[in-house]
Amino acid sequence: MSVTICQSMGFVVSALGIGGIIASTCMDQWSTQDLYNNPVTAVFNYQGLWRTCVRDSSGFTECRGYFTILGLPAMFQAVRALMIVGIVLGILGLLVCIFALKCIRIGSMEDSAKANMTLTSGIMFIVAGLCAITGVSVFANMLVTNFWMSTANMYQGIQNVQNRYTFGSALFVGWVAGGLALVGGIMMCLACRGLVPEESRYKAVSYNASGRNISYRTGPYKVGSGYEPETKTRKGAGYEEAARSEDGRRSYPSKYDYV
Repeated sequence: MSVTICQSMGFVVSALGIGGIIASTCMDQWSTQDLYNNPVTAVFNYQGLWRTCVRDSSGFTECRGYFTILGLPAMFQAVRALMIVGIVLGILGLLVCIFALKCIRIGSMEDSAKANMTLTSGIMFIVAGLCAITGVSVFANMLVTNFWMSTANMYQGIQNVQNRYTFGSALFVGWVAGGLALVGGIMMCLACRGLVPEESRYKAVSYNASGRNISYRTGPYKVGSGYEPETKTRKGAGYEEAARSEDGRRSYPSKYDYV
């Protein structure tokens, strides 16, 4: 029962994590405009992995996608790749985990096959969570670097026409989702140990005796232990003489025959 609960909880937690990774990747608020010391608050800018948006004071929002790939920074493209890899691995892990659930019986699938599938899905969830956490952390590092560079230029009196950006809500969603996927993968790996059959854990070891081989037979056969006395198969000279003397006595008539 505990193995089933651990496996089911790992599946649910991993599914929530993968859903969060997908939502974080599709969100537009990866970076939001920092409004500190900004007198112009009628326009609010925020950016995502796929497009940048502008919202005015009336609530109207206009978004524009990134129509270039080579013009984007290399780290930005790396974040995209990490998030996509995490999503693909997470979806594949969910498909494998559905067939590996112990509460679902498909045909004559053995427990050893379910254990292998559970371990595979757990590893996929762990890698997907690590990809999401790494991608979000790299993007956050880019924001921190650009923020402090813009701040330093501002305090030095340099005209800064670019806006400063800070952490958006998508970053926090990505961190939490990656952590959930990582925890769910660990739970699936722990549940794999309970699904392994007992006979496959402890393999039998055969021992051969160094002395004589003792054979045991049942039924009408005689038990041979190897310690029985050997029967004499050779006939000695004394036995042959006794046989001849016996034949001699039989060849001569006895004295009672003449009575």
